[in-house]
Amino acid sequence: MNPPNGGAVENPLAAACYADHARQHQVVVTENVQLATDTYRLRFECPELAAEIVPGQFLMLRLPASADPLLGRPFALYDTVLDDAGKPVGVDVVYLVVGKLTGLLAQCQPGDRLEVWGPLGNGFFAKPDESAAEPVEHLIMVAGGIGQTPFLALGRQFLGGRAYGQPQQKVSAAKSVTLCLGIRRQDLLAGAEDFRECGIDLRISSDDGSVGHHGLVTELLEQTLNEKSSAACHIASCGPEPMMEAVAKIAVARDVPCEVSLETPMACGIGICFSCVVKTKQPDGDWDYKRTCVDGPVFEAGKIVW
Repeated sequence: MNPPNGGAVENPLAAACYADHARQHQVVVTENVQLATDTYRLRFECPELAAEIVPGQFLMLRLPASADPLLGRPFALYDTVLDDAGKPVGVDVVYLVVGKLTGLLAQCQPGDRLEVWGPLGNGFFAKPDESAAEPVEHLIMVAGGIGQTPFLALGRQFLGGRAYGQPQQKVSAAKSVTLCLGIRRQDLLAGAEDFRECGIDLRISSDDGSVGHHGLVTELLEQTLNEKSSAACHIASCGPEPMMEAVAKIAVARDVPCEVSLETPMACGIGICFSCVVKTKQPDGDWDYKRTCVDGPVFEAGKIVW
C-alpha cells in the first residue's frame, strides 16, 4: 500500500542509504605505495565506481578466488583519480596493516586483481535530494589514527577543487578547511602532503610530541574553534570512538554542527548481518539500533548514544 501524501513507509528496517545501487567489480591494481609505517595507498581502475562514489562513502574489498579471509573489508574513499580529460577513472584507498586482509593487500603489485563492491553508505552532509548542502564557512575535520582517510576528498570538495557523484553533489565552497590530525608518533603520519597540496590547513598532534602539538587532537580542535566563529563552523570527525565522543561533546558545548563517520566493524557492508549496529537517540527520547553500513557510516554526532 502506498503511504499517504507520498510519505515514507514506516518500516523499522528502512535505511536512508541501501546498497541497491552498489555494483560488484573485478578491478586491476595500478599502484600500491607505502605512505608511512604500515600505511599504504592502493589505487585501482574502476571508472564506474569512481564516477559514483562521494566523500564519506566506502567500498568493500576482497581477494578474488580466496576463502581466507572469506569476507570483504570496508575501506573509505580516499580520493578519485582523474584522466587527462578530468574524467574519474580510478579510486584510491588508504589503509593501515592491522590484520590478515590488509597484510595481504600490502603485498599486492600493479596488475593484481581485487574484487570490489560499492559505493556504500551515505557520505558526509548527505542530502535526500539534489539541493546544495547547507553553506559552511569553515569546515573543521578531526581525525585520529587512520581516521583521516575520508577527509582528502571531503576537503577537496569543500574547497571547490573537485566534484563527486553522479549527478555531482552540490556543495557551497567553504572559506577554509582545516584538518586536525592526531597520531601516536611521527612515523605514522600518512598523506600530509596530499592534504597540504590541495589547500587544507593541516594541524598535527602526536601522543609522544615527535611532531606537531604534544597532546590530544581535541586540544587542536579547541584552538581552531577559538580562532574562528563557531557559528560559521561545521565539524566532521573520524577515528577512535573515545576521540569522536570527545569531539561530539565539544561540538554540543559550542553549538557547532558535527557529523561523525563511525569505524564500527562490519561483515557484509549491505545491511544484512546486523553486526555493525550503533545506538542512536530517537525523537521520543528513547534509543534504537541503526546499522552503520546502510544508515551511516556518517551520523549526526548528537544522535549517537556514546
